[in-house]
Amino acid sequence: MNNVIFIAGHARLPGGMAAQSMFQTLTVTAELDRRYGVILECSCTLATEHGREFINQTLRGYSLRDGIEGPVKAIENNYSGKAKNAITAALKDLYKQFEMLQKEND
Repeated sequence: MNNVIFIAGHARLPGGMAAQSMFQTLTVTAELDRRYGVILECSCTLATEHGREFINQTLRGYSLRDGIEGPVKAIENNYSGKAKNAITAALKDLYKQFEMLQKEND
């Protein structure tokens, strides 16, 4: 399992959402291949299992070594819901965590 890393990104949820009553923030987590930065599995704190699985299917396979633009665009083009901005912000935060890990390992 040394070739897999786990990182998380966080963002504030908008008011009026089901998930917002449970959490103040949305979290996106990802298991990444350490060498290539590919998202192997991904999850988030959306309220429904269906939503969480959709995010996983949408983001799986992207390499963070290629930047965060691809995953963000995938969410912007394919997800329509109140949490869209929070998901993209959490992805950007997750990417910052990835960049910090890369700098530490260089």
